[in-house]
Amino acid sequence: MITASCTHLAGVLPAVRGQLMNQRRQSTPASARQSPATASGKRSTAAARSAAAARSAPAARGTAGGRGTAVADPPAADSTAADGSSDRSVIIRLVLGSSVMLFLELALIRWLGSNVLHLSYFTNFVLLGSFLGIGMGFLISRKDWSILPASCGLLMVLVVGVHLFPVSINRTGSEIIYFTAADPTGPPSWLVLPLIFVAVAVLLAGPAEVVGRCFGQLKPLTSYRWDLIGSLIGILTFTLMSFLRAPSVVWGVIASLVLVALNRPGLKLMAALSGFGVVLVLLAESTTAGVSWSPYYKVVTEDAGDYQGSTLVKISVNGVPHQLMGPAAWKLTEAEEQYRTPYIRAKNQKLDNVLIVGAGSGSDVAIALSKGAKHVDAVDIDPRIVQIGSKRNTDHPYQDPRVTVHINDGRAFLQSTDSQYDLILFALPDSLALVNGASQIRLESFLFTDAALKAAHDHLKPDGTFSMYNYYREPWLIDRLAGTAAAAFGHAPCVDIFAANQAVVTAAVDPANQTCQSGYRPTSGEVVAPATDDRPFLYYKGGAIPGIYLWTLGGILLISLIAVRLLGGSFRKMRPYADLFFMGAAFLLLETKNIATFALLFGTTWLVNALVFAGVLVIVLAAVETTRKFRTPKLPVVWVGIVLSLAIAYFVNPDWLLSWAFWPRLIVACLLAFLPIYLANIAFAKRFGATDHAQSAFGLNLLGAIVGGCLEYGALLTGYRNLLIVVAVLYGCAFLLTPRRGGVLIST
Repeated sequence: MITASCTHLAGVLPAVRGQLMNQRRQSTPASARQSPATASGKRSTAAARSAAAARSAPAARGTAGGRGTAVADPPAADSTAADGSSDRSVIIRLVLGSSVMLFLELALIRWLGSNVLHLSYFTNFVLLGSFLGIGMGFLISRKDWSILPASCGLLMVLVVGVHLFPVSINRTGSEIIYFTAADPTGPPSWLVLPLIFVAVAVLLAGPAEVVGRCFGQLKPLTSYRWDLIGSLIGILTFTLMSFLRAPSVVWGVIASLVLVALNRPGLKLMAALSGFGVVLVLLAESTTAGVSWSPYYKVVTEDAGDYQGSTLVKISVNGVPHQLMGPAAWKLTEAEEQYRTPYIRAKNQKLDNVLIVGAGSGSDVAIALSKGAKHVDAVDIDPRIVQIGSKRNTDHPYQDPRVTVHINDGRAFLQSTDSQYDLILFALPDSLALVNGASQIRLESFLFTDAALKAAHDHLKPDGTFSMYNYYREPWLIDRLAGTAAAAFGHAPCVDIFAANQAVVTAAVDPANQTCQSGYRPTSGEVVAPATDDRPFLYYKGGAIPGIYLWTLGGILLISLIAVRLLGGSFRKMRPYADLFFMGAAFLLLETKNIATFALLFGTTWLVNALVFAGVLVIVLAAVETTRKFRTPKLPVVWVGIVLSLAIAYFVNPDWLLSWAFWPRLIVACLLAFLPIYLANIAFAKRFGATDHAQSAFGLNLLGAIVGGCLEYGALLTGYRNLLIVVAVLYGCAFLLTPRRGGVLIST
């Protein structure tokens, strides 16, 4: 999934880089300005939080507070960089470093999630590691040693190790359900996740160091422009890879070639050998029979027997059994009872028009056709799974003229269609991936909220029926879904429970049209309230934040504190920049809220995710250009604008926009989401332009951004809308802690 996919995390600000460059020139003799590692520079990008494309993607990398600079480029005496090299060669290195940094982040999110079982549910840890790595590279770029060669070697070690010894993470307790059909084993998550966090940080520090050194050799705004271009190239390249469903070996070739090009001549051979090892491992993976890639998963198919001459095909995604594709006759007679139960519970059901969400490889579609459906809208978010069904399903449901295929998010399709249906099926729509940039939003999260089931009800004909089925794993989840259906339809549904908590929940618009085997009573005690669009955490039972998150986040914060202290110096020197700490936390939290809003309004597809992060990049660039070309209001006025824009975003409920036509909905959603980001970046640019010690300021800003990434787990308790209150409080703290001179806020 594209994760800059966006992912996701902030980068290092242009203003920071400009400050560092000025400090270097003032305090460093010209003969000592060239780093032994590279003639390169540092990253300020808002590049995708990566993610994206995943968060896709992508996550957009805009920094802790925004990026920007409040001053125009000083006139240059000539076109030669500080070390004697031409600006052109430095710009090329800058673009290469910035693009591979983002590309590598997105590739790691996708690849590690596909090979480390359950890491698909913890992509935010990879994103936070990427962000820390970018900050480390930025700080290292001021030193006389380089981490780039070590990054190349570590990439090979990580890829080889994970490939030879795939890691699965134990998960105990039922506070949060992870949908897998595998029995997880391996080291505990509190150990594995921090290790991955550290490895990702060191890997990303290498190319980030290159970008950092380049910023020291170019004019600030020139550096920033090319940094943004490199970031966009990284996003677009990985977006293209996702669109083409390119195998992992292609990602490895691209990343390795660029890393070799960035290394010093004396180290290129070592980098090439490391890259060769990476490509060799990924080639072995990519050429394994049955392995392919979708925009969301690594997909593996293998034959699993036959039925009356038809081959049964097991489909696994990210190492977990996901679907067993077989003909309708086998599903109805030999497979689990959940496949035939909806048709039994629907009394005298017409099937003139059927909607199947989670159509997958086509087995549920074939069943509907075998029951006499005259038309089927088959909706699935993953084009690769549908393609496999089209090629290998022996019933050939997707070739049937009665079937219309829609590659889309199920909730987004419901919101966009005017069709009325006799039967709507949610056919095992569970995911093994999160939306990039949002730690708790799964691909299907908005499909099971109270509003989503009400939308399903409203798309049924007066005698229509709704049914959903899955391996729900926990009794409390079955009760929760039954309660949600009861609230949406106004009466109790039929609930059939089979072995291993397989269940079918069926509700007709008219209760007289549903035939229940017996009255249903909850079995898990108190029924958990329905998930909502503001709190779409279907698999979260409630209560405190699960310990698995708290321990791991604590480890991440501790590692980040140590890294910033070692590379950035004493925290005492950072005290004057406490406001930048809160700006960093607020910005990342604000970005998380916006990702959730766009996922609700336009779907959780990888393409939507990528476009959101690209939009953040554009807005950040607009803020920087505004501060560069125009006289901006004083800092207190900008702060007032931030508070007002947050208040508007808080009081405008995204649900109100769901019924709007696409373009008005898009325009209003962009205004609500991007106006606070635009103003925050202006405020950050004005404030950062006045700092005296960029290294200390950035260290604290970096910690704030990582804290913001950890705080997004608080949405489990507050919901996404109330995150805006937390954002406002954080920006309020930043305002109160902004240094003053003569009673006036210090800024450019």
